[in-house]
Amino acid sequence: VQLQASGGGLVQAGGSLRVSCAASGQTFSLHVGWFRQAPGKEREFVGHITWSGATTFYADSVKGRFTISRDNAKNTVYLQMNSLKPEDTAVYYCAGSYYTTHSPRPIEYAYWGQGTQVTVSS
Repeated sequence: VQLQASGGGLVQAGGSLRVSCAASGQTFSLHVGWFRQAPGKEREFVGHITWSGATTFYADSVKGRFTISRDNAKNTVYLQMNSLKPEDTAVYYCAGSYYTTHSPRPIEYAYWGQGTQVTVSS
């Protein structure tokens, strides 16, 4: 499985941005998580979506502002980010797992894409 995040950019505080994660290879039954990492900080869990898209869950820091969805026909997972704050600035990564359906731990995800930079200006 190969994953590639894209769509990052510069946005003002309070604005919105949607980043995408394109998957290729054996994508059937692949659950996907989103993580982010700011300079000097550990990688942080953002949210997760199951293969079917029926279940999502989010970190408290983004709950109510971020939404994860997926289009399996396009092998793409989306992270819609609204009401962005400067503290959301980070490199955002998507990660895949065939097994975990609700884990915030990076070690549970075997497949990682290159990240995309999101910068929120104040």
